[in-house]
Amino acid sequence: MSKRVLITGGASGLGRALAERYAAAGDRVLVADHDQPSELPAGASFVRLDVRIHKDWQRALKWCENHWGGLDILVNNAGVMAAGRIERLHADDWDWILDINLKGVAQGCRTFVPLFKQQGSGHIVNVASSAGMLNEPGMASYNASKAAVISLSETLHHELGTFGVRTSVVCPGPIRTNLRAGLYSPDPVLAELADRRVRDRGLPAELVADQIVDAVSQGRFLIVTHPENRRAVCLKRLLPRVADARTARRWRRTTRKLRAQDELEQGRTAA
Repeated sequence: MSKRVLITGGASGLGRALAERYAAAGDRVLVADHDQPSELPAGASFVRLDVRIHKDWQRALKWCENHWGGLDILVNNAGVMAAGRIERLHADDWDWILDINLKGVAQGCRTFVPLFKQQGSGHIVNVASSAGMLNEPGMASYNASKAAVISLSETLHHELGTFGVRTSVVCPGPIRTNLRAGLYSPDPVLAELADRRVRDRGLPAELVADQIVDAVSQGRFLIVTHPENRRAVCLKRLLPRVADARTARRWRRTTRKLRAQDELEQGRTAA
């Protein structure tokens, strides 16, 4: 039986790959994004949605009710990325990333939970990040936003289960998408480090989408897509001192580069 699937940030990157995967399986797909793509997956529909705006969420809800009579899977995928030392991140930077990565997800859940409860069924899929579990230094705002999504998802997993509503949280590692185009960073060294992680360790969005769709169909709650991140999470839980020592070594190397960056910036300012 075909499913009705709404995907935020579905116009590009992982969201696009998920939309194509669901559409190819014969499911009905609603791509929700702030800009309409030039081409949609075959059979998919589009609704304009900025996850920060309540009225946009209400419009998406009405669309699902009017065209489909409900919804089966809500994928809260839209997100942005930031990297920067804590003292370089301003209040506006925190507002920007939390409004999209956390509050945007919360708004989506809050909008569709009443419908899911009324149906007695539904599945919320929140895309977080392994960054929210591993908490690498130099990415405070991004890590915090994704850790909060994991916490929100676990809360809803328990809160909604008795109503027949499932919840999954996806914690991917680097993915070869255009997320880097939306990266904000006041630290060029950390921006380059994020780029290198994607180049060296990033998985294709299509491969990650396949893992997510399969795991959601099995009703799994926690979905960690990258094998090295699954190992890192296990190491952190079982041998926290070893994990902390590895993180400290990596950060010492990065700190040396950041000091050189700071000295160069200071020289330019003095000149």
